[in-house]
Amino acid sequence: MYTKQEIILKSHREGKSQRLISKELGISRKTVRKYITEFEARLQSGSPPQEAITEYLSNPPIYHREKRKKLKLTVEVQQAIDELLAANEEKRLQGLRKQLLKKCDIHSLLQEQGIDIGYTTVCNYIKEKQGKTAPKEAYIRQEYIPGAVCEFDWGEIKLYIDGKLTRFHLAVFTAAYSNYRFAEIYQRQDTLAFMESHVIFFEHLQGVYKEMVYDNMRVAVSKFIGPHEKEPTRALLELRGHYHFSHRFCNSYRGNEKGHVERSVEYIRRKSFAVKCHFTDVEEATAWLHTKIAALNNTRQKLTGKTACLGILHLAKKVGNLRLDNACKRASDYGAYNYNIIDRILKKGWDNLDENLEEEIVLPDHKNIRGGHYYK
Repeated sequence: MYTKQEIILKSHREGKSQRLISKELGISRKTVRKYITEFEARLQSGSPPQEAITEYLSNPPIYHREKRKKLKLTVEVQQAIDELLAANEEKRLQGLRKQLLKKCDIHSLLQEQGIDIGYTTVCNYIKEKQGKTAPKEAYIRQEYIPGAVCEFDWGEIKLYIDGKLTRFHLAVFTAAYSNYRFAEIYQRQDTLAFMESHVIFFEHLQGVYKEMVYDNMRVAVSKFIGPHEKEPTRALLELRGHYHFSHRFCNSYRGNEKGHVERSVEYIRRKSFAVKCHFTDVEEATAWLHTKIAALNNTRQKLTGKTACLGILHLAKKVGNLRLDNACKRASDYGAYNYNIIDRILKKGWDNLDENLEEEIVLPDHKNIRGGHYYK
């Protein structure tokens, strides 16, 4: 609205040409011509000139968005997204609702096909097509010590083994601090699979976590004693005695108390078997699972919140406290408060701050100007 007023004032009050107005304001000459034409048409509509001027200049500009062509979301891209959504619907009908592609997976597959499109555009298209709105959730971030807590949970998957749809179970481990993930495929959620998965996991790590977290699964909880106390099974007690770790049970219907592994079950299942679910045998499916998990663990996670702060503090071990302080000051001057900016400042050597930056600026002394006659 401010730009529209500037165009009209420069044209009718100052008498400037459309070309000059376009050059001074840095906008298209077509935009200048459009506003001037609309304003002149309003003056010729028969209403009082002053009223027409006030009404036109006070109203915001109107954009006809329905006439705009979509540059990225072309018909071909829409067809590609529709095919992936149709594959999701087919999986849902087959009972594979836990192995559906999410919006981020669809965006990744489109990028792998060489399609240049933004994630927000994909989300908006799918949201408009499905007509669904997801409720927002709030949570409190917990703090953990490295090597202290690991969470365990089961997850269900359905795979085509030699052309036959078969149900399997994932034994999933997730470190609470680093989000390191590990999983194995089993036919049943029995005691043998429970103990074997722990043995394989600890051998894989070459170590043991201080505390293991479980929900109220039957292979870990023998019976309930009162409203909150649970008695562990003999299998869990034997694992505790052999590996010398402690355990903690979650409260009933409180999946957020082991939210890392709850998320990992869905994440591993989707990243591993949402794209490929046909295998010749279980060994091939297990090898595929281990390959995908290794790729996920090697992917650099986005640093946010507490993790980003710890990452910034760890930079002091590489460059020293003085350089890190200077880099933080430089980032503060830029108004950019994140790990990537500080790391880039250190790599580029921009942390060598000039000493003159903080010199006090001397302002001239003068008397206060009062009265409207000074501006005539």
